[in-house]
Amino acid sequence: MPTDIGEYAVGAYLRLVEKCDFVDYNVRTLGGGRDGLNELDVLGLNFQTKVAYVCEVTTHICGTLYSDYPETVRRIRKKFEWQITFAERHLPNFETICYQFWSPVVPKGTLTTALTQIEKVGRRLELIINGEYKRRIQELRKLAKKETRNTQNPVFRVLQILEHLRDG
Repeated sequence: MPTDIGEYAVGAYLRLVEKCDFVDYNVRTLGGGRDGLNELDVLGLNFQTKVAYVCEVTTHICGTLYSDYPETVRRIRKKFEWQITFAERHLPNFETICYQFWSPVVPKGTLTTALTQIEKVGRRLELIINGEYKRRIQELRKLAKKETRNTQNPVFRVLQILEHLRDG
């Protein structure tokens, strides 16, 4: 499956702000079977701090919704549970695992309340949604205004171009 532009935005943040040494997209486990059908949208690893970021990214700009609120929460909860399973199997040497859900537009109210309650075995899903998503993209924009090197990330490159536009 091709990498979604929203996934590249998250990857840029992980690489450039969180200083991840490694960022990958649409990560699947080897071996196929049922586990092979699951994927992590974005995986970021910071080897210096031993922090791993496992991210689900939904870039629905008209609002995160699959069919209705209960189904949306069910799907996001299931993806969170896969994040935990993946981390337990493949990231045992990381001291901190950040389980994140990124989405630029999530209707406030019933859905956001339900999402804030997603947890399992003492682990919580960190929500980077709405204003927090916007804040992090603005942080990338500020960095793009200063940075001129090509980072090999298409979203960050577009931000660099936009931030360096000139009149005349």
